[in-house]
Amino acid sequence: MAAGSVGNLVEWYEFGVYGYLATVLAERFFTSAGGTPTEGLVRTYASFALAFFFRPLGAALFGRLGDRIGRRPVLIAVIVLMTAATTLIGVLPTYATAGALAPWLLTFLRVLQGLSAGGEFGGAVALMTEFAPPGRRGLYGAWQSFTVALGLLGGAGVAAATATVLGEDQLAVWGWRLPFLLALPLGLVALWLRVGLEETPEFRERERTAVGPGGAGVVASTVLLGVGRVMGWSAAGYTFLVVLPSYLQASLHTGVREALLATVPATIGFAATILPAGLLSDRVGRRPVMLTGAVLVAGLAVPLFNLLQSDGTSAVTRGVATCAAGAVVGLMAGPGPALLAEMFPARVRWTGLGLAYSLSNAVFSGCAGLIITEAVHRTGNVDVPAYYAATACAVSALALMKRQRGKVS
Repeated sequence: MAAGSVGNLVEWYEFGVYGYLATVLAERFFTSAGGTPTEGLVRTYASFALAFFFRPLGAALFGRLGDRIGRRPVLIAVIVLMTAATTLIGVLPTYATAGALAPWLLTFLRVLQGLSAGGEFGGAVALMTEFAPPGRRGLYGAWQSFTVALGLLGGAGVAAATATVLGEDQLAVWGWRLPFLLALPLGLVALWLRVGLEETPEFRERERTAVGPGGAGVVASTVLLGVGRVMGWSAAGYTFLVVLPSYLQASLHTGVREALLATVPATIGFAATILPAGLLSDRVGRRPVMLTGAVLVAGLAVPLFNLLQSDGTSAVTRGVATCAAGAVVGLMAGPGPALLAEMFPARVRWTGLGLAYSLSNAVFSGCAGLIITEAVHRTGNVDVPAYYAATACAVSALALMKRQRGKVS
């Protein structure tokens, strides 16, 4: 479980750090002379979104390899690529030093991260659910989502601590590099754990019986159904857990440190419900638990953001509200990995669930910051994040109510 989930922790730590420091990165890499902060932030999120659109390619590439040659060697390659790309971001020259080359270098490393992240999720979920004892796939798969929470919480904590210790001026000049450089020791620990992995029982059995990995089994309609079922998780998760700090700074004019600290309760609430939700799904089913979360977000997103926008709302009340929002997203994230894994047979599981998850993240997570920032800027409506999360969860609820017609052959 540690070897399977640790790569996801490193991945989401880095993706979280990028989102939390988006306003700083916009200034360092994407705001040219005469450009406005909003234009720089939009370009920063465009780079963020581009990396997500390489995740389906990574899911297809590494998933195909993982379904053919095994989970272990491909998961090792994925963690090496992710660690190298993340660490190099920490030593990149900024726009002031390298000019127009700087944003291109950052974007290239983001593409490498997108490729590796696309391969990571499907392989790790396949590994953990295939090792799970009978009746425990929901709990084992939930560990993959739990490490998302730990990664985001670690990213938020490190970014907030760096801003607190160094101050906003030093954070903008050089302190932003430290959270990215921390990925190197984290990645080395993950690599050490994965080198000691064994192949999963299902994959070894497939090799013993000489069953080929196949390819036609990854039916497009099944992948699309998977996308629909987890799109609410993707959209609400990124809205409440990653985009929120930049939204608070750009739209509500909150300070950097206060905005980063506001995300911590949301991530804590998210982490607190993931494992119980996964365990509950082993007893009552994946879809009922996820459906509850999707319906709650669809109904409560707008009131939550209205609460955050109110000048009369105390810091404690805001913390409780964001914690509750994160907890509701955890109801979708806990059973989500097992639900996707069970939609595909072992011989195409990595490819199928990886594509469903990465496509959902590419559209509804990767574009969240770009869509929300641009929409708020153009319309002046500060409720845009709430509408975005609520709409995605409403569609997800419909997909979760739809039964899968048979299994992929």
